[in-house]
Amino acid sequence: MKHLLVKPSQRHPYSTSGGGRPAMLTGIACLLPLLTWGGIAFAQEADTALEEVTVTATLLSAGTAPISATVLTEQIQSRRGAAHLEDVITLAPNVTASSGASRSRFFQIRGIGERSQFVEPVNPSVGILLDGIDLSGTGGALTLFDIQQVEVLRGPQGTLMGANALAGLIGVKSRSTTSTARDIAIGVEDKGGYRLGARWGGTLSDGLLGRIAVQRYNSDGYVDNDYLNRSDTNSREELTARGTLTWANEAHTVETAVYYTHVDNGYDAFSLDNTRATLSDQPGEDDLTLKAGRLNWQSTLMGLGSTLQLSHASTDTTYSYDEDWSYLGIAPGWEYSSYDEYLRDRSMSSLEWRLQAPEVNDTEWVIGTYLREESEDLSRQYTYLPEPFSSEIDTKTLAVFGEINRTFSEQLSGFIGARLEQRDSEYRDSTSVEKDFDHSYWTGRLGLIWHYQSDAQFYATLSRGARAGGANAGLLASIGALPEQNQDSVSALGVFDEETLISLEVGWQLDWTQHNLRSRLAFFTMDRDDQQAKGSLVIPRADGSTAFIDYTDNAAASEHRGLEWELQWQPTRRVGAELTLGLLDAKFDRYVTATGADLSGRDQPQAPNWQYSAGVTWHASALASVQLEVAGSDAYFFSDRHDVRAPETHQFNASLSGQWHRWHWTLWGRNLTDETTFVRGFGTFGNDPRKEYALEPYRQYGEPRMVGLSLSYDLTESR
Repeated sequence: MKHLLVKPSQRHPYSTSGGGRPAMLTGIACLLPLLTWGGIAFAQEADTALEEVTVTATLLSAGTAPISATVLTEQIQSRRGAAHLEDVITLAPNVTASSGASRSRFFQIRGIGERSQFVEPVNPSVGILLDGIDLSGTGGALTLFDIQQVEVLRGPQGTLMGANALAGLIGVKSRSTTSTARDIAIGVEDKGGYRLGARWGGTLSDGLLGRIAVQRYNSDGYVDNDYLNRSDTNSREELTARGTLTWANEAHTVETAVYYTHVDNGYDAFSLDNTRATLSDQPGEDDLTLKAGRLNWQSTLMGLGSTLQLSHASTDTTYSYDEDWSYLGIAPGWEYSSYDEYLRDRSMSSLEWRLQAPEVNDTEWVIGTYLREESEDLSRQYTYLPEPFSSEIDTKTLAVFGEINRTFSEQLSGFIGARLEQRDSEYRDSTSVEKDFDHSYWTGRLGLIWHYQSDAQFYATLSRGARAGGANAGLLASIGALPEQNQDSVSALGVFDEETLISLEVGWQLDWTQHNLRSRLAFFTMDRDDQQAKGSLVIPRADGSTAFIDYTDNAAASEHRGLEWELQWQPTRRVGAELTLGLLDAKFDRYVTATGADLSGRDQPQAPNWQYSAGVTWHASALASVQLEVAGSDAYFFSDRHDVRAPETHQFNASLSGQWHRWHWTLWGRNLTDETTFVRGFGTFGNDPRKEYALEPYRQYGEPRMVGLSLSYDLTESR
């Protein structure tokens, strides 16, 4: 499995270049020794070497500490039949995802990350970069067609991305113009799914290269609406298009790229009966249109490497749902009917300039500056609002950063890096709330690496991360409607401050090339201070009704401890094996909610105590390659506001792939044992009028068994 090698790149990071679980586990346990024995038997057939896959999201390479990262290559994506990042994210240890939408929109690393967004602007804990373009908070756009690799970096990445990467970073790298991948691809799968795509790239003229990729993906989804007698109310219609041009001579390299993603998905996922059959009469939408572009210019300035990137991204989203999850007439006298819709437009423009010195006297360094302007406009239309609610927030960010790497001896090297950031924000909404605030942040890291053998090393890294502060928009908009005696105390919660994190990580890495074995082991401990936690106020109004107000406050501190292990072994050219393991102990150190509940010592949400994946691959011939895999997770809380949990899961995945002449094919299956999984859960309200709105848990079902066939025809002229 190629995602286990995490060697830092020597290039610029944005350069151009259920039920059957026991039987299933028993079968895998029996199969692994057989395949391992078979691998040993073939050990002398041919010389083998593990494929090298690099992490590109780094400032410098030489002397940089090994990074806790999982690299999900295009081959891994193909074996899973992946159309979106959510289809492969279970291969990254100590990484989870949450939905509450048509796709997993939010990701959590080591138990840290957002789980939803409604009225409030979100300051992401997990940064997202698409070829260097900041898409943080828009995980629904992470379609995977023509993506060379996805890099999931665990732990604070503030030096690279500032206060948007407290927990880590997801870097998505599309194929460059130098790629020779040219093909037409089609695919079919369960639930009415199909995909059709084409991509081409190569030399257009002397010094000019280009690439274009387009794919359409459709699926009915895996929810049936019994009231409307439809099976497509949670459907997926996703169009992905990308184009790149690169011009280069001896002194300069200029690359320009454009990106277009249009998602027209349905959202009808929650059932009053907690099944895959819904009863809603007004199914919602989960739509997204991404228009983005970037310009990269690499050159030499006064003997230093100069890299300039100008990028822009515009994201328009529609998120709506039938709040009552039912229809008129389901329970006369008790029922209600409500629809909620959020229209959000986000625009981001950024400029980054880096100067890098070549390595001299065992030292290399990079400095840079970063400018970003971002605006987010929201329009909410809700049944119980007297008029639509609108808000806008404009943020300007200025940052300077740098890193120095130093080799002290043949066995010892070290590094230090830091980033200083200033953010100024202006918030306005239709209820006449105006709030201006500014914050300064600093993040950084330092570490040492001990190369005690040519193929093995220990390292230690100390990092500081930050998450930006912000405004509680919904709370500020509600102050005027509250009793006068409550307004001052509530107003004090209008703005929350930054959250900080100190992380210490030690690790051991082994590259045993003579036996084609790699091992990556990391231990980490992280302390969060002024943790931003969501709370809820319940305040009686003067007319006797009750106001429920959600807000974010710096009300908690927590500890996150754990380890991550990734192992890759290829004893022969025919057989390979891989293993990932994540252990996590993430608990609130102290936390008393606004309602008085003491959650001190309780597990953090989206923080399973263990996760794993294990797989074997047998390359029987050019016509057939078999890959078997099992991935699992411990139970975990969906939220810190209730006790509803996702259950322990173990999923079995497999693929059979091969090629004949120019034809490539993959028969793939995910969750072949049809394990019941859930991707979102609620537990603080009752929504069923047939039960007089008794409090009960509700869960959104994850993907059931899925089987599909992908077929592509290679357009490359020479083979």
